[in-house]
Amino acid sequence: MQAVVGAVPLIALDAVALDTETTGLDPRKARIVQLGAVAIADGAMCPDRTFETLVDPAVPIPPEAMRIHGITNAMVRQAPGFATAWRRFEKFRAGRLLVGYAVGFDTAVAKQEAQRAGLEWKRPRTLCVRTLSHLVNPELRDPSLEAIAAWLGVEVTGRHQALGDAISAAKIFTALLPRLHAAGIRTLAEAERALLRLAEERERQHRAGWDEPASSPETLPSFAAVDPFAYRHHVGDLMSRQPVLVREETPLRTAMALMVERKTGSILVSKSGEPGGLIEDYGIITERDVLQLVAAQGETSFEQRSGALASRPLVSIRAQAFAYRAIGRMERLGIRHLGVRDEKGVLAGVISARDLLRLRASVAIQLDDTIDAAASTAEMAVAWASLPTVANALVVEEVDPRIIAEIVSEELRAMTRRAAILAEQEMRDAGLGGPPSPYALLVLGSAGRGESLLAADQDNAIVYESGEPDGPEDCWFAGLGERIAAMLDTAGISYCDGGVMAKNAEWRGSLALWKERVGQWVTRSRPQDLLNVDIFFDLSPVHGDRRLGEALFEEAYRRGHAEAPFPLLLGEQLANLASPFTLFGRFRTEEGRLDLKRFALFPIVSAARTLSIRHDIRARSTRARLEGLLEREIGSEVSLHRVRSAHNLVLSLTLAQQSRDRHQGIPVSNKVEIAALSRPQQAALRIALRDLQIIPELVRDLM
Repeated sequence: MQAVVGAVPLIALDAVALDTETTGLDPRKARIVQLGAVAIADGAMCPDRTFETLVDPAVPIPPEAMRIHGITNAMVRQAPGFATAWRRFEKFRAGRLLVGYAVGFDTAVAKQEAQRAGLEWKRPRTLCVRTLSHLVNPELRDPSLEAIAAWLGVEVTGRHQALGDAISAAKIFTALLPRLHAAGIRTLAEAERALLRLAEERERQHRAGWDEPASSPETLPSFAAVDPFAYRHHVGDLMSRQPVLVREETPLRTAMALMVERKTGSILVSKSGEPGGLIEDYGIITERDVLQLVAAQGETSFEQRSGALASRPLVSIRAQAFAYRAIGRMERLGIRHLGVRDEKGVLAGVISARDLLRLRASVAIQLDDTIDAAASTAEMAVAWASLPTVANALVVEEVDPRIIAEIVSEELRAMTRRAAILAEQEMRDAGLGGPPSPYALLVLGSAGRGESLLAADQDNAIVYESGEPDGPEDCWFAGLGERIAAMLDTAGISYCDGGVMAKNAEWRGSLALWKERVGQWVTRSRPQDLLNVDIFFDLSPVHGDRRLGEALFEEAYRRGHAEAPFPLLLGEQLANLASPFTLFGRFRTEEGRLDLKRFALFPIVSAARTLSIRHDIRARSTRARLEGLLEREIGSEVSLHRVRSAHNLVLSLTLAQQSRDRHQGIPVSNKVEIAALSRPQQAALRIALRDLQIIPELVRDLM
């Protein structure tokens, strides 16, 4: 069951629409005579998942109430009392969010009923579709269920029956979702915060004795402890670096003997039987495969060719992926071994459940492989929504914030990759066929560097092997880019304000066209060219033929380094950095918040990128670029360490703030609330920002 947390996108809510029929309209006196509910999942009502029961109110039903809902005293005589009916409903609800038309009335009545019955009452988290409708359309003068349904084009049936009205409320809620999305209200916490700002409507409902139309967003949800080890270690740190290999014609008997000799639970099979090939060249035979084969065929199986028995394709994972993702992938697929590939798709090793045994016995692994298993945009949204809680837990565990940013980037890359896979399938289903040319989908900017924070938006591009602008290949990839961008936006990763998305013509093209563009960028000095470079030199391929992306990365660095004036122009952008302090030495805040991207992240990241191009350090992350300078003994070790430490602190403070904001429905940004920081944190931040004042001089000196 999905956790009800503020960061969950509305489209991905696992909820229950509820309605009650009662003996009257005064919540303090009314008794419930009928309960009805229907489930909502993945942005749609689930008509096959309903709940309905009459309830004995233990008092006569007034005639005026009977005239409305048609429920008589005789009808409820054999019905369960409220306590029994409510327990059954709570079992159906299973902790899910409640949605309803005027749901504050329903929960207020239920609370009074629970107190009479001696039941413990814990108010469920709620959203009111009547108030949500007012939020989207303030000009809607008639707030009745019928009027709202007519405005949205929703059919109303079974009026004044609890299940019928619950179904109508569910239909209204799902019809409101695209309108809420367009209004910038995407998550549960954002909806709650917006509803609670409607002071006049809240006051009207309060006077009527209703509960609030929505709950207050939580500061942060409670969470189980996470396993820092699983988030600190890459798969490449834990894998077996020398997998056992055999050729395809090797008899199974020989392969088994080799597995026993090497004390391994798997063996890889390829045509050459040699390491160093692309991951798709290999299959795998495991102990389990052998046992099942022998049980089915007996000794005759021993002479069969290994190539005929190997499982293909070899399920694999990136060496730079974190251990939590390997654990999740094994559990999702029910397997015990994964091939490990490097950034170029070459076999790097094998990781087994045995390698991860100590992690499995540890405390919770909250992130898993859900994104790669997502069958819809809504499922992607659910997986993405769990990230802020985990990020905050890792901050509490004092995990290196650069590692946390890398984890966020890993999830963002996975989301982009999954969107591409689903978009490809949509293209095929629409009769447009598969990719007309090999291609690579690239993520740019912070995701490419492995430094994404929770305010990340889309930055992506497509490079394809061959084709002309506006040609058939380009048109196909334009459609693909449109679908990828729309899926990511719906799932919670918003459109890039600067238009850096493959759906736009300037961010897709053939490898030859991209090389031409890069050549133009590095030989010109237009501000837009420099802006493109800021994100393009951080590119990382996440889907398709990754070799196309790697070739483009190498070409960009080669050209950028070869054009001596180019890094100088980049460095000039850092010449006049704004000060984070006022004339009196206070933090330069707006509404109590300091923009750490402007005053810290931008100068750190830009300086590292500029110097890496100047000195041909072909690394993507800011950390690796700074370490590259240190390894080559370029610049003052003390100064570079100060910059690196400042980067660490700024990432940590920003991540913690973003996690709090997302759960409270506050628009996520790179601005940190100074008053929320402890005095030691404020002091450390002040020192870090002063240390960063050396960046312009540092860049000039190291050119």
